[in-house]
Parts: sequence; structure tokens; C-alpha cells
Amino acid sequence: MMALPKPLHDLFRPPPTPGVLAVFSHLDTTLAAIKRLRAAGHTDFTVYSPIPRHEIEDALGQPVSPVRAFTLVGGIAGCAIGAWITLWMSADWPIVVGGKPVGSIPPYVVIMFEMTILFGALSTILGILFNSLFAARRLGTILYDPRFTNDRFGIFVPAGSDKVAKVESLLREAGAEEVRRG
Repeated sequence: MMALPKPLHDLFRPPPTPGVLAVFSHLDTTLAAIKRLRAAGHTDFTVYSPIPRHEIEDALGQPVSPVRAFTLVGGIAGCAIGAWITLWMSADWPIVVGGKPVGSIPPYVVIMFEMTILFGALSTILGILFNSLFAARRLGTILYDPRFTNDRFGIFVPAGSDKVAKVESLLREAGAEEVRRG
């Protein structure tokens, strides 16, 4: 019998990252665990939350996403391209309407605005894809639990075999209801 080829997504999936996954039922215990991890010197860990919480963002102290820079550059480029296209077309096909100058800016504001929105949206999508691709390559495959989309919080801490026991005990002391190795 012939072996089936691996699915395409398995070929590009990075290897699993060894570490510890902890499940928390309350926000307060999750925040306490984040603070304990940071105090113990762990800076690179993933936090899962069923809903966005600003308390978690504040406790993590992470920088703002670089995707907004992609949006800004795309929006500025779109506005410039919209202005260039309309002025170029007006110079190429000069039609004088009502005695207005051929290169009048007010009629072109709509096109410039639409191009700003279009290029800003497309560059945002590209920025998200770009950053998520490199984040997946950097982090590898990490543990996940479907309860994190329903009613539980989670923390995944990448740790080698020498640090797993210490991280497990730290997370249990912080109030984790379940801790498992990955």
C-alpha cells in the first residue's frame, strides 16, 4: 500500500516548542502568574484570553504591534498615488469645465481618500500576514487548549527540560487549575 503524502500545512509547520501550559479560571490568578513569571525572569511567554483584557496587556508590558506602521505607509502611498493618477489624467486629457483650472484639487479629494483607504487596508492585511508568518517561524508550534476561546485563561511558557519543573511549580503556586508539559 502506498503512503499518503503529508498535508501541505504540515510541511511548513515549525517544530513544536517545548514548554509548560497552564490553565486559569480567573483573570486575577492569570495576572498574578504573569507578574510572578516576569519577576522570575521569564519574558517570552504567550497568554491566551477568551476576551481582550487591558489588564493583561498592561501586565505583559509588550510594545505596540508594528502593523500600524504598515497601515500608515500604505495610506500615505495611496493618497500620493491617488493624487498622482488624477493629476496625470487631467494633464493627459485636459477638459476645461466651467472655467476651472485643469489641475484643480477639490474634485480629486474623493479619489485620493478612496485610494488612501484601499492602500491602507491592503497594507494592513500584508502587515498582519508578514508579522504572523515571522512570529510563527520564531515561536514554533505551541500548546493550545480550546477552552481558551470559551471561559478560561492560559499561559504557555517555553522552557527547556532543565527549567520545566521550576516553571510548573511557579504556575501552580500562582493558582493554575491545570498545568501540563508540552
